[in-house]
Amino acid sequence: MSTPVGPYTPIVEAGPWLVCSGQLGLALAADGSAPGLVAGGPAPELTQAIANAEALLTTHGATLAEVVKTTVFATDPADFPAVNEAYVAAFGDHRPARSMVAVSALPMGATVEIEVWAYRSGS
Repeated sequence: MSTPVGPYTPIVEAGPWLVCSGQLGLALAADGSAPGLVAGGPAPELTQAIANAEALLTTHGATLAEVVKTTVFATDPADFPAVNEAYVAAFGDHRPARSMVAVSALPMGATVEIEVWAYRSGS
């Protein structure tokens, strides 16, 4: 997990709901220096962004299996097939409701961002 790139809380708990703010494909550099976008474009970025969201969920006792809604933002609609492939690889047979939106730009030059909502029925 990394420090937010803006004035927001990365995850908020509201009763049984967990809401993760938009996550980018940021990872610490191998030398431990400041996080940067993973290389390789939209698929690796989304894979890392989902891993970042999963790490946030874990801090609140939740998993990707409890995700019920996602919103994926992508800067190029032509990347949707690669994004879909990375999304399926991360979520497996679990299919949360999803919106996918093309945007003109994202923070830090990212090509994709994902927002995640999870519901913990046992809470």
